[in-house]
Parts: sequence; C-alpha cells; structure tokens
Amino acid sequence: MNEPLPGQSADGDPLLETQTEVRHLRNTITALREEFEALQFQNQENVQRAVSDSSGEIGQLKNAVSALREEMDNLNFEKSRDVQEAIAQSHNEIQQLKETSQALREEMDNLNFEKSRDVQEAIAQSHNEIQQLKETSQALREELDNLNFEKSRAVQEVIADGVDKINQLQATATALRDELDHIQVTYEDKLQELERASRDEHKQLQETAVKLRQELEACKGGS
Repeated sequence: MNEPLPGQSADGDPLLETQTEVRHLRNTITALREEFEALQFQNQENVQRAVSDSSGEIGQLKNAVSALREEMDNLNFEKSRDVQEAIAQSHNEIQQLKETSQALREEMDNLNFEKSRDVQEAIAQSHNEIQQLKETSQALREELDNLNFEKSRAVQEVIADGVDKINQLQATATALRDELDHIQVTYEDKLQELERASRDEHKQLQETAVKLRQELEACKGGS
C-alpha cells in the first residue's frame, strides 16, 4: 500500500491533489507578477515625482539668480548716477568760484584807478580768497576722489557677493543632479533584484511541479 503524499489525505485523489497544487502555484505566480508590476509602476511614479521636484527647485534657483542680477544692475545704475551728480555739483561750484574770481579781478581793476592802497588791500584780500577757493576746490576734488573710490569698492563687493551666491546655486543644482542619479541607480538595482527573485521563485515552482509530477507518476506506477 502506497504512503500518502505530504498534504494529501489517505483517501484523496493524487491527480486531483496535484492539479490543485499546480493551480495554486499558478495563482501564486500571477499574484507575484501583479505585485511586481505594481511595485515597478510605483517606483516609476517616485522617480517622475523626484524629477519634477528637482526641476521646480532648479527653476526657483534660476529666478533667484535673475533677481540678484537685476538688483546688481540697479545698484550699479544708482552708484553711477550718484557719481555723475557729485561731478555735476562740483563742476557748478567750480564755475561759480571762477565767476567770483573774475568779478573780483574786475573790481580790482576798477579800484586801481582810484586808490593804490585800497587796490593793494583788495589784491591781498583777493589773493587770500583765491587761495581759500583753491583749497576748497582741492578739498572738493579729494572728496570726489574718495567718493569714487567708495562707490567702486561698494560695486565690487556687490559683484563678489553675487558671484558667491551664483556659485552656491550651482553647487546646489549639482547636488540635486547627483541625488537624482543616485535615486535612478537605486531603482535599477531594486528592479534587478526583483527580477532575480522572480526568476528564482519561478524556477523553484517549476522544480516543485516536476517533482510533484514525478511523485504522481511513481504513485501511478505503484498502483
């Protein structure tokens, strides 16, 4: 008398048990395939979402760089305008000083016909005033030079700060690109692992089916 197979009742039909086992294996394979396809679809959605988020953040970085560039251009324009206004103001003051000096010279010529002593005093006074005017003009020129230097230094500092921020944005964009590449590699590795696992399980199911078929044939032969 033959011994019943594991999981088979003594009174059961071996062929029916084998067909049921094979049907169960097929259902298991179908369920595994559906689960694998769902996992593959979910991974694709995750990758697409990561790419979309990265694109949005890169767009924001580009907008920030554009805003910084516009701010730097506006600052350059304001600094240039301040310098031009200072130059115009200094030019007007120098022109006024020249006109005053000319008026004094004309007055001195007129007084020369009246009193020599008054003329000499006027000349001395005019000389002092001219000297003061020269000193004032020199001070204004030095102040203008200092202003030009300060404006130029401020512009250079703003440009350097803008370059640093652009470099930081470029570094951030590179890091995001590296992270995206890592996500893609990880997804491909997981996909390969799932494929290997599916192949191994399919192979085991085939081997089990072959073994069950051999046992069934052995049972038939023993009967």
